[in-house]
Amino acid sequence: MAPKDLHEAIVEHNRKLGEVKREMKKVILGQDKIIDVILKCVICNGHALIEGIPGIAKTLLVVVLSETIDGAEFQRIQFTPDLLPTDITGVTAYDKDRGFYTVRGPIFANIVIGDEINRTPPKVQSAMLQAMQEREVTIGKETFPLPRPFIVLATQDPLEKRGVYPLPEAQVDRFFFKLNMTYPSKSDEKEIIERNLQVKKLEEFNVKRVINIDTILDMQKVVKQIYVSEEIKKYIVHIVNATRRPDDYGIKEGKFIQWGGSPRASINLSLAARATALMNNRSFVIPEDVRAISHDVLRHRVILNYEGKAKGVNTDQIVDAIIDKVPVI
Repeated sequence: MAPKDLHEAIVEHNRKLGEVKREMKKVILGQDKIIDVILKCVICNGHALIEGIPGIAKTLLVVVLSETIDGAEFQRIQFTPDLLPTDITGVTAYDKDRGFYTVRGPIFANIVIGDEINRTPPKVQSAMLQAMQEREVTIGKETFPLPRPFIVLATQDPLEKRGVYPLPEAQVDRFFFKLNMTYPSKSDEKEIIERNLQVKKLEEFNVKRVINIDTILDMQKVVKQIYVSEEIKKYIVHIVNATRRPDDYGIKEGKFIQWGGSPRASINLSLAARATALMNNRSFVIPEDVRAISHDVLRHRVILNYEGKAKGVNTDQIVDAIIDKVPVI
């Protein structure tokens, strides 16, 4: 795509994303940054893990997003301890007239919300691995492609200690972003009292479908054409390398790191920086784009050692130190 055409496409897509944000903010208040990152997740065709206390509108956020997309199929999977892998992927059934046939599970959708995803045991979690990475599902002897786009937006509650299971690291790493959804401001909360689903039904907010599947697929193509210079690529590599070898960069918080980010972290950080550039109407990435999205890409990929866990170290603090110490080369 020619530079002029690329810039025009970026401006047009950013305008459409602005419309999506306006529609979402009719219902979701005080979470502007989270909305921005979720839209970057859509642009990157990635998955996001949203963590926050109960009642903070994690699930509602995803439902409202699905309401803005025309032609998108939305499915919600409520993760519980008795859930089976086939409850997610589907099953091969038999009928005496039809013979063997496949019943597809709720994973076959454009947007899938995994509600309270850490409430189900590892055997069931493993059913998500193939879908999230290869975007296909094997049922019996057949493998089926998932719809495009395919985006998993999962929620989990950090307060629950009983009846939950830690997500396997292989699955956590498949999430493009991990987002920490926090309290709204006092002014926003006052407005929430007046506008919430206890007072109004979702239909009363008049959320409009302002974007369609084809536009999203085009966005996912355009974002890959945004220019990343050699210097920015080196910067990304050094940031991720600092999670593995913190001593080389003088990061004292590195003593709390057991494992750093994999090459997937570098890939995702590069693509997320491109999405950030797109949402700022730019056809090229600058260091601020990388820094702006680093926490959301890396916070779940920095694995703490025993000492770090015992001292309650927050991985965001480690990412802060990395951003502070790693220079743009």
